[in-house]
Amino acid sequence: MSTCEGRFGVNVVNRKELRPESGPAAAYGARIRELRELRGWKQEELAARMSYSSQHISAVETARKPPTLHFSHKADLVFGTTGTAESFEREWREARHGVLLEGFPEYVVHEGRAVEIRLFEIGIVPGLLQTPEYARVLANSAVRRGAITPEQADERVAFLARRQAALARLNPPMVFVVMDESCICRPVGGPDVMSAQLQRLAEYAELPTTVIQVAPFSIGERRPYDLPVNLLTLPDRSLVAYAESQAQGHVDRESASVLPMLTAYHQLQAESLSQAASVAMINEVRKGAP
Repeated sequence: MSTCEGRFGVNVVNRKELRPESGPAAAYGARIRELRELRGWKQEELAARMSYSSQHISAVETARKPPTLHFSHKADLVFGTTGTAESFEREWREARHGVLLEGFPEYVVHEGRAVEIRLFEIGIVPGLLQTPEYARVLANSAVRRGAITPEQADERVAFLARRQAALARLNPPMVFVVMDESCICRPVGGPDVMSAQLQRLAEYAELPTTVIQVAPFSIGERRPYDLPVNLLTLPDRSLVAYAESQAQGHVDRESASVLPMLTAYHQLQAESLSQAASVAMINEVRKGAP
């Protein structure tokens, strides 16, 4: 057994490198590993102290499983961080109630691995296609409503930038976007911000890995979704769906429920404008044409 393997309880060859900058769940998991290794504990030792399995500890450390409030309480007791500014409960609550909805950190982990991303949005431009100025206006609006703090607004904008940067990789995923017409007609941030955002959409449509379509108001009842939907195809061709309400998000990997959503997405694409017609509509709105 090597020195590192004996001290940390991991096989160095199989040790997964963590990327805490990729999202709150990853940052949380990286901190669990850091504090565990500082104490010279194996995953099995920490698992015993927290009354969890070593597999569960591994999944949280590598962001394959999102932490819970109960897990955070146990971690604080074990690491002596209860009630401090560095408590895991505080980190969990900030991720859940501040910057991100419950379920979204788990989704973002899958998004970073996806080979295909399908998005449907109502009312606002999808986050992956937002300009920094457009994203900042939305975050500042949440601050004015008292929904988040200015610091959380900064983190929300920074987190979105990291998500966008993560997709600019050597083999980027195909991104299919269908936006309800309300996304391009709803003014956000004034004429300059909105004009720049619409121009960004038109530029995205020119990329070889992006397809953008507008679902016009005229399709009426033929629009299959009433809420935003995210669908991911992972490298093993399995599917992940993410949908959210005002209060929380939900990740679904069950084929019985995800496959009908994919079928509905294809039906939505068939009802929507072609990419060429969609870009023409975007440009008309940008120019202020009727």
